[in-house]
Amino acid sequence: MMSRSYTNLLDLASGNFPVMGQPREKKRLPRVMTVPGVISELDDDQANSVTSDAPSSAIQDRIIIVANQLPVKAKRRPDNKGWSFSWDDDSLLLQLKDGLPEEMEVLYVGSLMVDVDPIEQDDVSQLLLDKFKCVPAFLSPDILTKFYHGFCKLHLWPLFHYMLPFSSNHGGRFDRSLWEGYVAANKIFSQRVIEVINPEDDYVWIHDYHLMVLPTFLRRSRMLGLEYQSKRGYIGLEYYGRTIGVKIMPVGIHMSQIRSVLSLADKEWRVSELKQQFEGKTVLLGVDDMDVFKGINLKLLAMEQMLKQHPKWQGRAVLVQITNPARGRGKDLEEIQAEIEESCKRINETFGQPGYEPIVFVDRPVSLCERFAYYTIAECAVVTAVRDGMNLTPYEYIVCRQGVSESESSLESNGPMKSMLVVSEFIGCSPSLSGAIRVNPWNIESTAEAMNEAISMADGEKQLRHEKHYRYVSTHDVAFWSRSFFQDLERACKDHFRRRCWGIGLSFGFRVVALDPNFRKLSIDHIVSVYLRSKNRAILLDYDGTVMPQTSHNKTPSAEIISIINTLSNDTKNTVFVVSGRGRESLSKWFSPCKKLGIAAEHGYFMRWSANDVWEICGQNSEFGWKQIAEPVMKLYTETTDGSNIETKESALVWHHRDADQGFGSSQAKEMLDHLESVLANEPVAVKSGQYIVEVKPQGVSKGLVAEKIFTTMTERGKQADFVLCVGDDRSDEEMFEIISSAISSGVLSSNTSVFACTVGQKPSKAKYYLDDPTEVVNMLEALAEASDPDSLSDTGSEGSI
Repeated sequence: MMSRSYTNLLDLASGNFPVMGQPREKKRLPRVMTVPGVISELDDDQANSVTSDAPSSAIQDRIIIVANQLPVKAKRRPDNKGWSFSWDDDSLLLQLKDGLPEEMEVLYVGSLMVDVDPIEQDDVSQLLLDKFKCVPAFLSPDILTKFYHGFCKLHLWPLFHYMLPFSSNHGGRFDRSLWEGYVAANKIFSQRVIEVINPEDDYVWIHDYHLMVLPTFLRRSRMLGLEYQSKRGYIGLEYYGRTIGVKIMPVGIHMSQIRSVLSLADKEWRVSELKQQFEGKTVLLGVDDMDVFKGINLKLLAMEQMLKQHPKWQGRAVLVQITNPARGRGKDLEEIQAEIEESCKRINETFGQPGYEPIVFVDRPVSLCERFAYYTIAECAVVTAVRDGMNLTPYEYIVCRQGVSESESSLESNGPMKSMLVVSEFIGCSPSLSGAIRVNPWNIESTAEAMNEAISMADGEKQLRHEKHYRYVSTHDVAFWSRSFFQDLERACKDHFRRRCWGIGLSFGFRVVALDPNFRKLSIDHIVSVYLRSKNRAILLDYDGTVMPQTSHNKTPSAEIISIINTLSNDTKNTVFVVSGRGRESLSKWFSPCKKLGIAAEHGYFMRWSANDVWEICGQNSEFGWKQIAEPVMKLYTETTDGSNIETKESALVWHHRDADQGFGSSQAKEMLDHLESVLANEPVAVKSGQYIVEVKPQGVSKGLVAEKIFTTMTERGKQADFVLCVGDDRSDEEMFEIISSAISSGVLSSNTSVFACTVGQKPSKAKYYLDDPTEVVNMLEALAEASDPDSLSDTGSEGSI
């Protein structure tokens, strides 16, 4: 039976599902070309190349910011003829411009919060583009409902807040039509971006979980299960020749906007009235959206518990809870609202007195000025969300408590500024507020004690904590966040513009491969001509995947390969090594006819220069007690991964998953890698992943060190290499390619040395050349063997065969 699951986003976007289909547009990004076949079959001219070899301008002058909603307000004109638009000053998208270069043009792509008749959409689009540099994405009511209220709010939002349904009555079954609506909406956004993008020069900044499929439509690439490096505060993912930057960047608030509102707050809402209303009371403040994750009822229960445990606050402490109108809808939300109303009623009936109610519940829209006025008079702000992405309420509260200078406003009375915060450990801003009292909101008793501690704390301590928080919040505002993001975006894109990008594959197999413009196929005629002119040659060959196909079941080298390598190694001008991860026993047996061949086994842990030499141990450690730790872990994963097996070497353990299910095997390999790194953290070993393997080997062992030792020894013997051929196919071989550059800079190799670093297969590599497969490698080696000077061949008897 054919699966009905939609794994092909491009099919979905093309309309291959009921009702929600959108006509597929024949537009594509010029920086990515999709072609059948392999790269070597393409013409290498500028007409077919997606970029020129010359790097693009370092200065980019436009950024396209894409979000679910545009930073504009729309209102129907009184005569019902047309629309009027204005900037939404509260929008983060508008505020982040403060951190971008002044000369940078900003273009916004997003939807409007109103339903525009299709007849008016062209006029509205032109007006928004001309006056606001905004490009609207118009979603039909049906798509909007399924996209935003459906998939975003019913599936993604709870999932990203770690809120899973507790029973079948809470959550229901997955509704495929909502997913289809989500994909369709993302496709509409992608069409609007493609209409205005200049791929060579524009940056694209996509915001929030509403548009997670959009990058797939623009770039089609995934970033799961990849190796990464920590690079000065961000994670660098090496992905098919490109470095993808991932960084945690908490957003800030708009300082100038808050200060502007504070200076007007006396006119909009007289703070003196609030002070009079709560005279003699200690005010705790909560400001939350009405949703299931904000923990409003948990806050009320904690207030109730505080009044019980600390009767001194009865008649004195007041919790003002401002609740913004719900942005979603559903049965869960209705239940939460009922719980909150019941708790407020019960607490006020239990602890209320004439002229005093411990809970003041403000369940209506509150203007920015009114909210800031409440912040100003509150002794403590309480945030008890059980999950929240960022939540900027604590930041706003801190700035409002700081106030502005006396010449601008009378919000603050004379004296030192102070504030206190009780915040949930589950909100994004919590780590940045080191002076706040952090709580687990599910623990009612501890939250109650935290609230009591906050309002009972000495003024001097409150002042110190406030000053610390204000320094951070005022310097890490939305402009700082935007500026930092753009600098990171520039850094991430800097190298991309000088690379050539190709689109390879279909559906989720589609990937953008970035290659160095100088990366090219190795010409056999060229390397032979250089080979003939050289006097001292170093030839380093990987085995599996290089001279022996990875798919071959019989790994024994053929008589042809033995003959070729024997001829090359018998040439007195040549130093030839097989550098492999395989064990020394199998390699020495296979290549026994090649008496002059050097072998580096197990990535160089064992090494010998010829069959007559003894094996050297090049590792730093000969203790293998760590195997007793690593092997049980590998066995655990072998038992649960059909098609996997463990290879035991003298110095290493290797877990193979080539014959396992590709997706599951890769997932298990990544999990095992993390597991092994954890349990072997204090052992002198390195845990590495490669092509369908996870390997544990001693530290200080690598093919790169083998290459370095060979080059150094040749130089010490007065035979500095003037010709280097290094061929390999996987990550371990990249270490050899990398060491060649450092060997030249250190003088171990001459700057005049002819270097042929060659990878097998067309893929991003530190090598400058490639050959398509082991057959081409063998053909190239055969050409070199035939070019060897007969007078240079040493007499070792019969070439032999096995």
